[in-house]
Amino acid sequence: MNIGFIGLGRMGAAMATRLLMAGHRVTVFNRTPAKASALVAKGATAAASIAEASRGDAVMTMLANDEAVEEVVLSKDGILAALPSGALHVSSSTISIALSERLTAAHSRAAQLFVAAPVFGRPEAVQAGQLFVVAAGEESAIKAATPIFEAIGQKTFTVSETPKAANLVKLSGNFLIATVIESLGEAMALVRKGGIDATRYVEILTSTLFNVPLYRTYGGLIADGKFEPAGFAAPLGQKDIRLTLAAAEALGVPLPMANILRDRFLTLLAHGCEHLDWSAIGQLAAKDAALAQE
Repeated sequence: MNIGFIGLGRMGAAMATRLLMAGHRVTVFNRTPAKASALVAKGATAAASIAEASRGDAVMTMLANDEAVEEVVLSKDGILAALPSGALHVSSSTISIALSERLTAAHSRAAQLFVAAPVFGRPEAVQAGQLFVVAAGEESAIKAATPIFEAIGQKTFTVSETPKAANLVKLSGNFLIATVIESLGEAMALVRKGGIDATRYVEILTSTLFNVPLYRTYGGLIADGKFEPAGFAAPLGQKDIRLTLAAAEALGVPLPMANILRDRFLTLLAHGCEHLDWSAIGQLAAKDAALAQE
């Protein structure tokens, strides 16, 4: 396929690389052009504009927030204006339910295909082909996107013909990950205050009750205090909890833990930690307990 890819952060660059490895012809665009250089060296073509990256069979976006997606898709010279009729937009960005609804309607009016396909997995999972894709869209759009999903991940979960459903699943999943990070941080502060080594504690947890990658990954990061480079930056975590709360309010679902997480992320950002991985909220309990950072 001829695929445009817009948004070359750590996740986007890794996903575009997987598309190249699968033999697709990939045209890349990023607001910071220098980020395209490594992909061009791997065989991608650099686009000079969003429109130039949106003239193939499909265009894929992996952007930081609603504002970036709106600018790239809905602006005068954006994807919506350039994508051919019948071509596909795959949005892998974690965005609000409201924006997903707007994108669905706009692409429908333009006779374009649209799939919401957020993903679960950190950049290293993408590189290993271990990403999970959560997809939603009309059957014809999902079918058109299948070669893309097969290139970037190990399994695709199709959840609905309505794109916003995939965005809701993604937000709920990130909310759950953040609750794990917070609870790990609190439990580790407790045992550390009692004189137990944090690394040993994580080994015990992940060999018994919680033998899953999520606990191993984030338990290890918290125990080691390794929050740089950020695989998923703290401001993105704060944004996702904010969007989760907005979705919950619209659906009439109380989420008490999400309110706590919102405050934890705001505390982290207020202390100038925007550059850290979102797992750094796991160190706040240790600070509250007057423990030195390991």
